[in-house]
Amino acid sequence: MINLQEYLYKKIKNILDSWDLSDSYSVSFFIYSNECNEYKDYSNISEFNISKNDETFFKENYSGEDEGLYSEDRWNYAFLEMDEYDILDEETMEILFDWYKQEGIENIGYEDHDCYDEHMRYIGKGPVGYYELLEVVTEVAKQLIEEDYFLNRVGKRIPIIIQDYEFTWYVIEATKKANIHDEAKDFFTALNEGYM
Repeated sequence: MINLQEYLYKKIKNILDSWDLSDSYSVSFFIYSNECNEYKDYSNISEFNISKNDETFFKENYSGEDEGLYSEDRWNYAFLEMDEYDILDEETMEILFDWYKQEGIENIGYEDHDCYDEHMRYIGKGPVGYYELLEVVTEVAKQLIEEDYFLNRVGKRIPIIIQDYEFTWYVIEATKKANIHDEAKDFFTALNEGYM
């Protein structure tokens, strides 16, 4: 029986343990799918990377009127430092696909194109396999926050921002769910005030 949450938690925690997080203002969990992502006979599968975002890097690389606490440069994954760690390596991908099979999740990568409401807002959950993985990733992030991993490690609360390139409704909900002590309040201010 595969416990995907436990497996990913241990893998991610080992990576976080190896990082110097003393200067970090957030950690990104980037989860994304597109048709170019392939694994064996499947396409449109998920990628999942984690990275840390440091104050020093931000201050050295972004200056000007958009360098504040709520700037897009600070929170949008497209602008962040790309020193990322790929979680879904070959071994983990095997475990993920075994988990999909265990959970009865089929047609990995298929996406229903009837996924917009009457106002043309996207209401889908990504291709099959994506949302199911996102739910597990969210629980891993929430577990780290619940056990005060960052507070115990570096003496401060650090938000885990779960994101993709488009700020879809489901990654926003995932970030809210994971950051139970309102760690992500600055990210949400930036998002809600239209800075991104």
